[in-house]
Amino acid sequence: MAIISRKKLVFRIAPALREYLSGYSREFELPLQYTDLILYDNAVPLYAKNGRDTLWETVFYPASEAPEIYENLKRIYADLKANGDVSVMQHLHVDRVDVCTYGNTKPFRVRIVNQVNDNFDYFYIKIADASRVYGLELEHLLSPNRISYLTFGQTLIEEHIAGIPGDEFLRYHLSESTLNPIRLSKEFVKFTERCFVQLLGDMHSANFVVVTMPDFEDVHYRLRAIDFDQQSYEARRSVYQPQYFKQNNLLIELGMKFMTMESVRQYQIEERSLIANRLRTERQRIQDLLSVMIDDTISTPANTESLRNELARYYRNSAFLRCRSMGEIVKTSLELVLTH
Repeated sequence: MAIISRKKLVFRIAPALREYLSGYSREFELPLQYTDLILYDNAVPLYAKNGRDTLWETVFYPASEAPEIYENLKRIYADLKANGDVSVMQHLHVDRVDVCTYGNTKPFRVRIVNQVNDNFDYFYIKIADASRVYGLELEHLLSPNRISYLTFGQTLIEEHIAGIPGDEFLRYHLSESTLNPIRLSKEFVKFTERCFVQLLGDMHSANFVVVTMPDFEDVHYRLRAIDFDQQSYEARRSVYQPQYFKQNNLLIELGMKFMTMESVRQYQIEERSLIANRLRTERQRIQDLLSVMIDDTISTPANTESLRNELARYYRNSAFLRCRSMGEIVKTSLELVLTH
């Protein structure tokens, strides 16, 4: 079973990482920061359509400040979605601002509505944690998914990743007649392999979404991580392998029923091959990122030593024992993909 530390440390963005983010157009001067949003003067619980408490609260700002805050939030949305083109703001309005009161860093979620067609979207404003930034960037470069995010000072802006929350999917959708258990099991294997290679931890069912895509004969699935706080932080190898979280047991049982060990191994090899291709395609950018990550502090010395020892035993590869930082451990993990 995977065990997570009770509360992860938050690491500020260091100058070298800031330079990388600026060089690849992730650092953007924004009209508002996280600290501006914590000055709300009232909040009410937010309930789902079925009456369930979402553990989010909708916040309200003083009447004298709310118009400016909402206007700046629309500008941030334009920065995130349209590279700062404010013409997209014409038909948008801020419908709601929510805060997650149970999270370590208390992120804000902004709901944006298009007044012409009532279509809506979300984005998130968070405290910028270097671990999370590395996770977002690695996901963008090494997975089949593109990630939009921006940083400014110690503020992080993230796009909303659409999909059915994993825990909800396992609770309500596994019994559907349209379910293709083999394709879902295959995607879970590939997802677990991506997480393990890049050392993205804590991928239990509440931290990923399931995206269903109709194919011409059936349904295709993709699992997407939505929480990147545990990028290369924890000490235990099992934290980076989603199959060891009890919350994912229904997916494990599905795989055991519909897949053989040979097919599991085949899909693991296929995914590592795809990651290797992405590494070659993005060689310079990956090198730039890892050179910064290697010298950065994104975990504790004890966690780093424990993880390098566990991975050395798991892979039977002494190269991990020479790693002095989490960045070096990730670099060594990626090098194995290229050499096998």
